Amino acid sequence: MTSPQWLDSWSAADGAARVRTLFTDAFGADAAPDGVWSAPGRVNLIGEHTDYNAGLALPVALPHRTFVALRSRADDVVRLASAQAPGQTWETTLADVGPGVTTGWGAYVAGVAWALREAGHAVTGFDAVVDSCVPFGAGLSSSAALECAVAVALDAVHDLGLAADDAGRAELSAACVRAENEIAGAPTGGMDQAASLRCSAGHALLLDCRPGLSALDSGHRVPFDLVPAGLTLLVVDTRAEHALVDGQYAARRAACERAAALLGVENLRAIDPADLDDALARLADAEDGATLQARVRHVVTEIDRTARFAELVQAGRLTDVGPLMDASHDSLRDDYEVSARELDLVVDTARAHGALGARMTGGGFGGSAIALLRADAVAPVVAAIQAAFEDAGLTAPGFLLSPPSQPAG
Repeated sequence: MTSPQWLDSWSAADGAARVRTLFTDAFGADAAPDGVWSAPGRVNLIGEHTDYNAGLALPVALPHRTFVALRSRADDVVRLASAQAPGQTWETTLADVGPGVTTGWGAYVAGVAWALREAGHAVTGFDAVVDSCVPFGAGLSSSAALECAVAVALDAVHDLGLAADDAGRAELSAACVRAENEIAGAPTGGMDQAASLRCSAGHALLLDCRPGLSALDSGHRVPFDLVPAGLTLLVVDTRAEHALVDGQYAARRAACERAAALLGVENLRAIDPADLDDALARLADAEDGATLQARVRHVVTEIDRTARFAELVQAGRLTDVGPLMDASHDSLRDDYEVSARELDLVVDTARAHGALGARMTGGGFGGSAIALLRADAVAPVVAAIQAAFEDAGLTAPGFLLSPPSQPAG
């Protein structure tokens, strides 16, 4: 059996050095950025496909980050380069950025500047380079890490002051969501950007996605320090790449919106778990009623699971959250139908080898799974997952550990 591949994070100094070098390579030997900023990917402990249903989610920031070196310009030209696209430069003007007209990876970057302008902030063009150790296509929010690193960079070079407090970071998060939804064309909710900008080391962020809430009410930091409890959160990148712009994610979101309309509620958060059976019965005769019932059942029960998970964590009962993780995965697999063969294999193997709980994480259709393990179980569980993938003839997965880490800055 081949050795497992561990996906290591970079130190702040290493990441900064990488993008400073890339900046001079891209824009000339005498070119220097105004500074370097970075933002983390995220892993969601529980609360999947709930954010766009005004529900609850519980992410933590990864130690893996996207680094951006940026220099402001006096005009509205945007020039971008990335270590992930060597030898290429992406260029546009802010005047040319808009919904449906901006394409390529630069849409996630220029879209943030567009959204800040739309919110009334005076933002000019810029030159920027990007490098990242957030695994791409792994369901760990590489796109949000990119957007949020750019957001805090633009905030700094234009003295917007938004990154100075949580309310301002919530505004930056909203700009990043607009960039992803309206410019990049990915109909995601706001959990990824909120996690990248508003999480803190040693904590998970209990995110309440109901519209209109203040920053104080929309996000609560929950202590999530696994080391004293002798636990570890293992993340497994299945290498089954997922994409949020291929229509499946949008179809799930549309089904939830249609179900809410049929039930006469603003969103699925409005359905109390005690009233779920009645709500499902009312959908039985709708077109695609069985599908709508399954989607609603997942969302309502997942919001309830997330609330109970947070309560257990706040009570210090970390070893008791496993069954909620297991139930979450089963619901995502059976009711929401967003799991994949590789995700199920990770989850089943981890459970069989002593995981307290395991589930897919992120939007699904590939990507990553997580397992909550006792620290001494990491090596045998990793070996078992590696062997299971080899036996199934699948591409070897990647592994990383996820201590809750710092937000964008």
